[in-house]
Amino acid sequence: MNTGLGLFDAVPPDVMNFGQGVAFEPRKIPDLLGLKNEDVSRLSGVSVSSVRYDENMPQQMHERLEEIGVTINMVASMFSGDVNKTATWFRTRNPMLGDVSPRDMIRLGRYERLRKFIINAMTQRNEKPAQA
Repeated sequence: MNTGLGLFDAVPPDVMNFGQGVAFEPRKIPDLLGLKNEDVSRLSGVSVSSVRYDENMPQQMHERLEEIGVTINMVASMFSGDVNKTATWFRTRNPMLGDVSPRDMIRLGRYERLRKFIINAMTQRNEKPAQA
């Protein structure tokens, strides 16, 4: 019986080509989601003047964008890696999220709630009824 996500499923394949580890390209996250520097500042807890995408990027900003990238890749895997469907899903208001788009949840600092919602939905989708 498949019980949903496994321990090592937390890091999905990089279907959105953000890169992983040292190859991670953080600028691709706000580009995909249409986030402004003010949004990135808010979600990462750094000042707007500290938002940058070079070797001097604040560590907490890098980590948060990488977390968001992993979550985007989880969603992309549900759409067989379709970049357009994934981007559309993040930008479309969702009644299961209080009629707010996943993008706006990220922008407004509700990323953790969104991540938990996605993981729960994926787990439920992957669960199969027990065979009699």
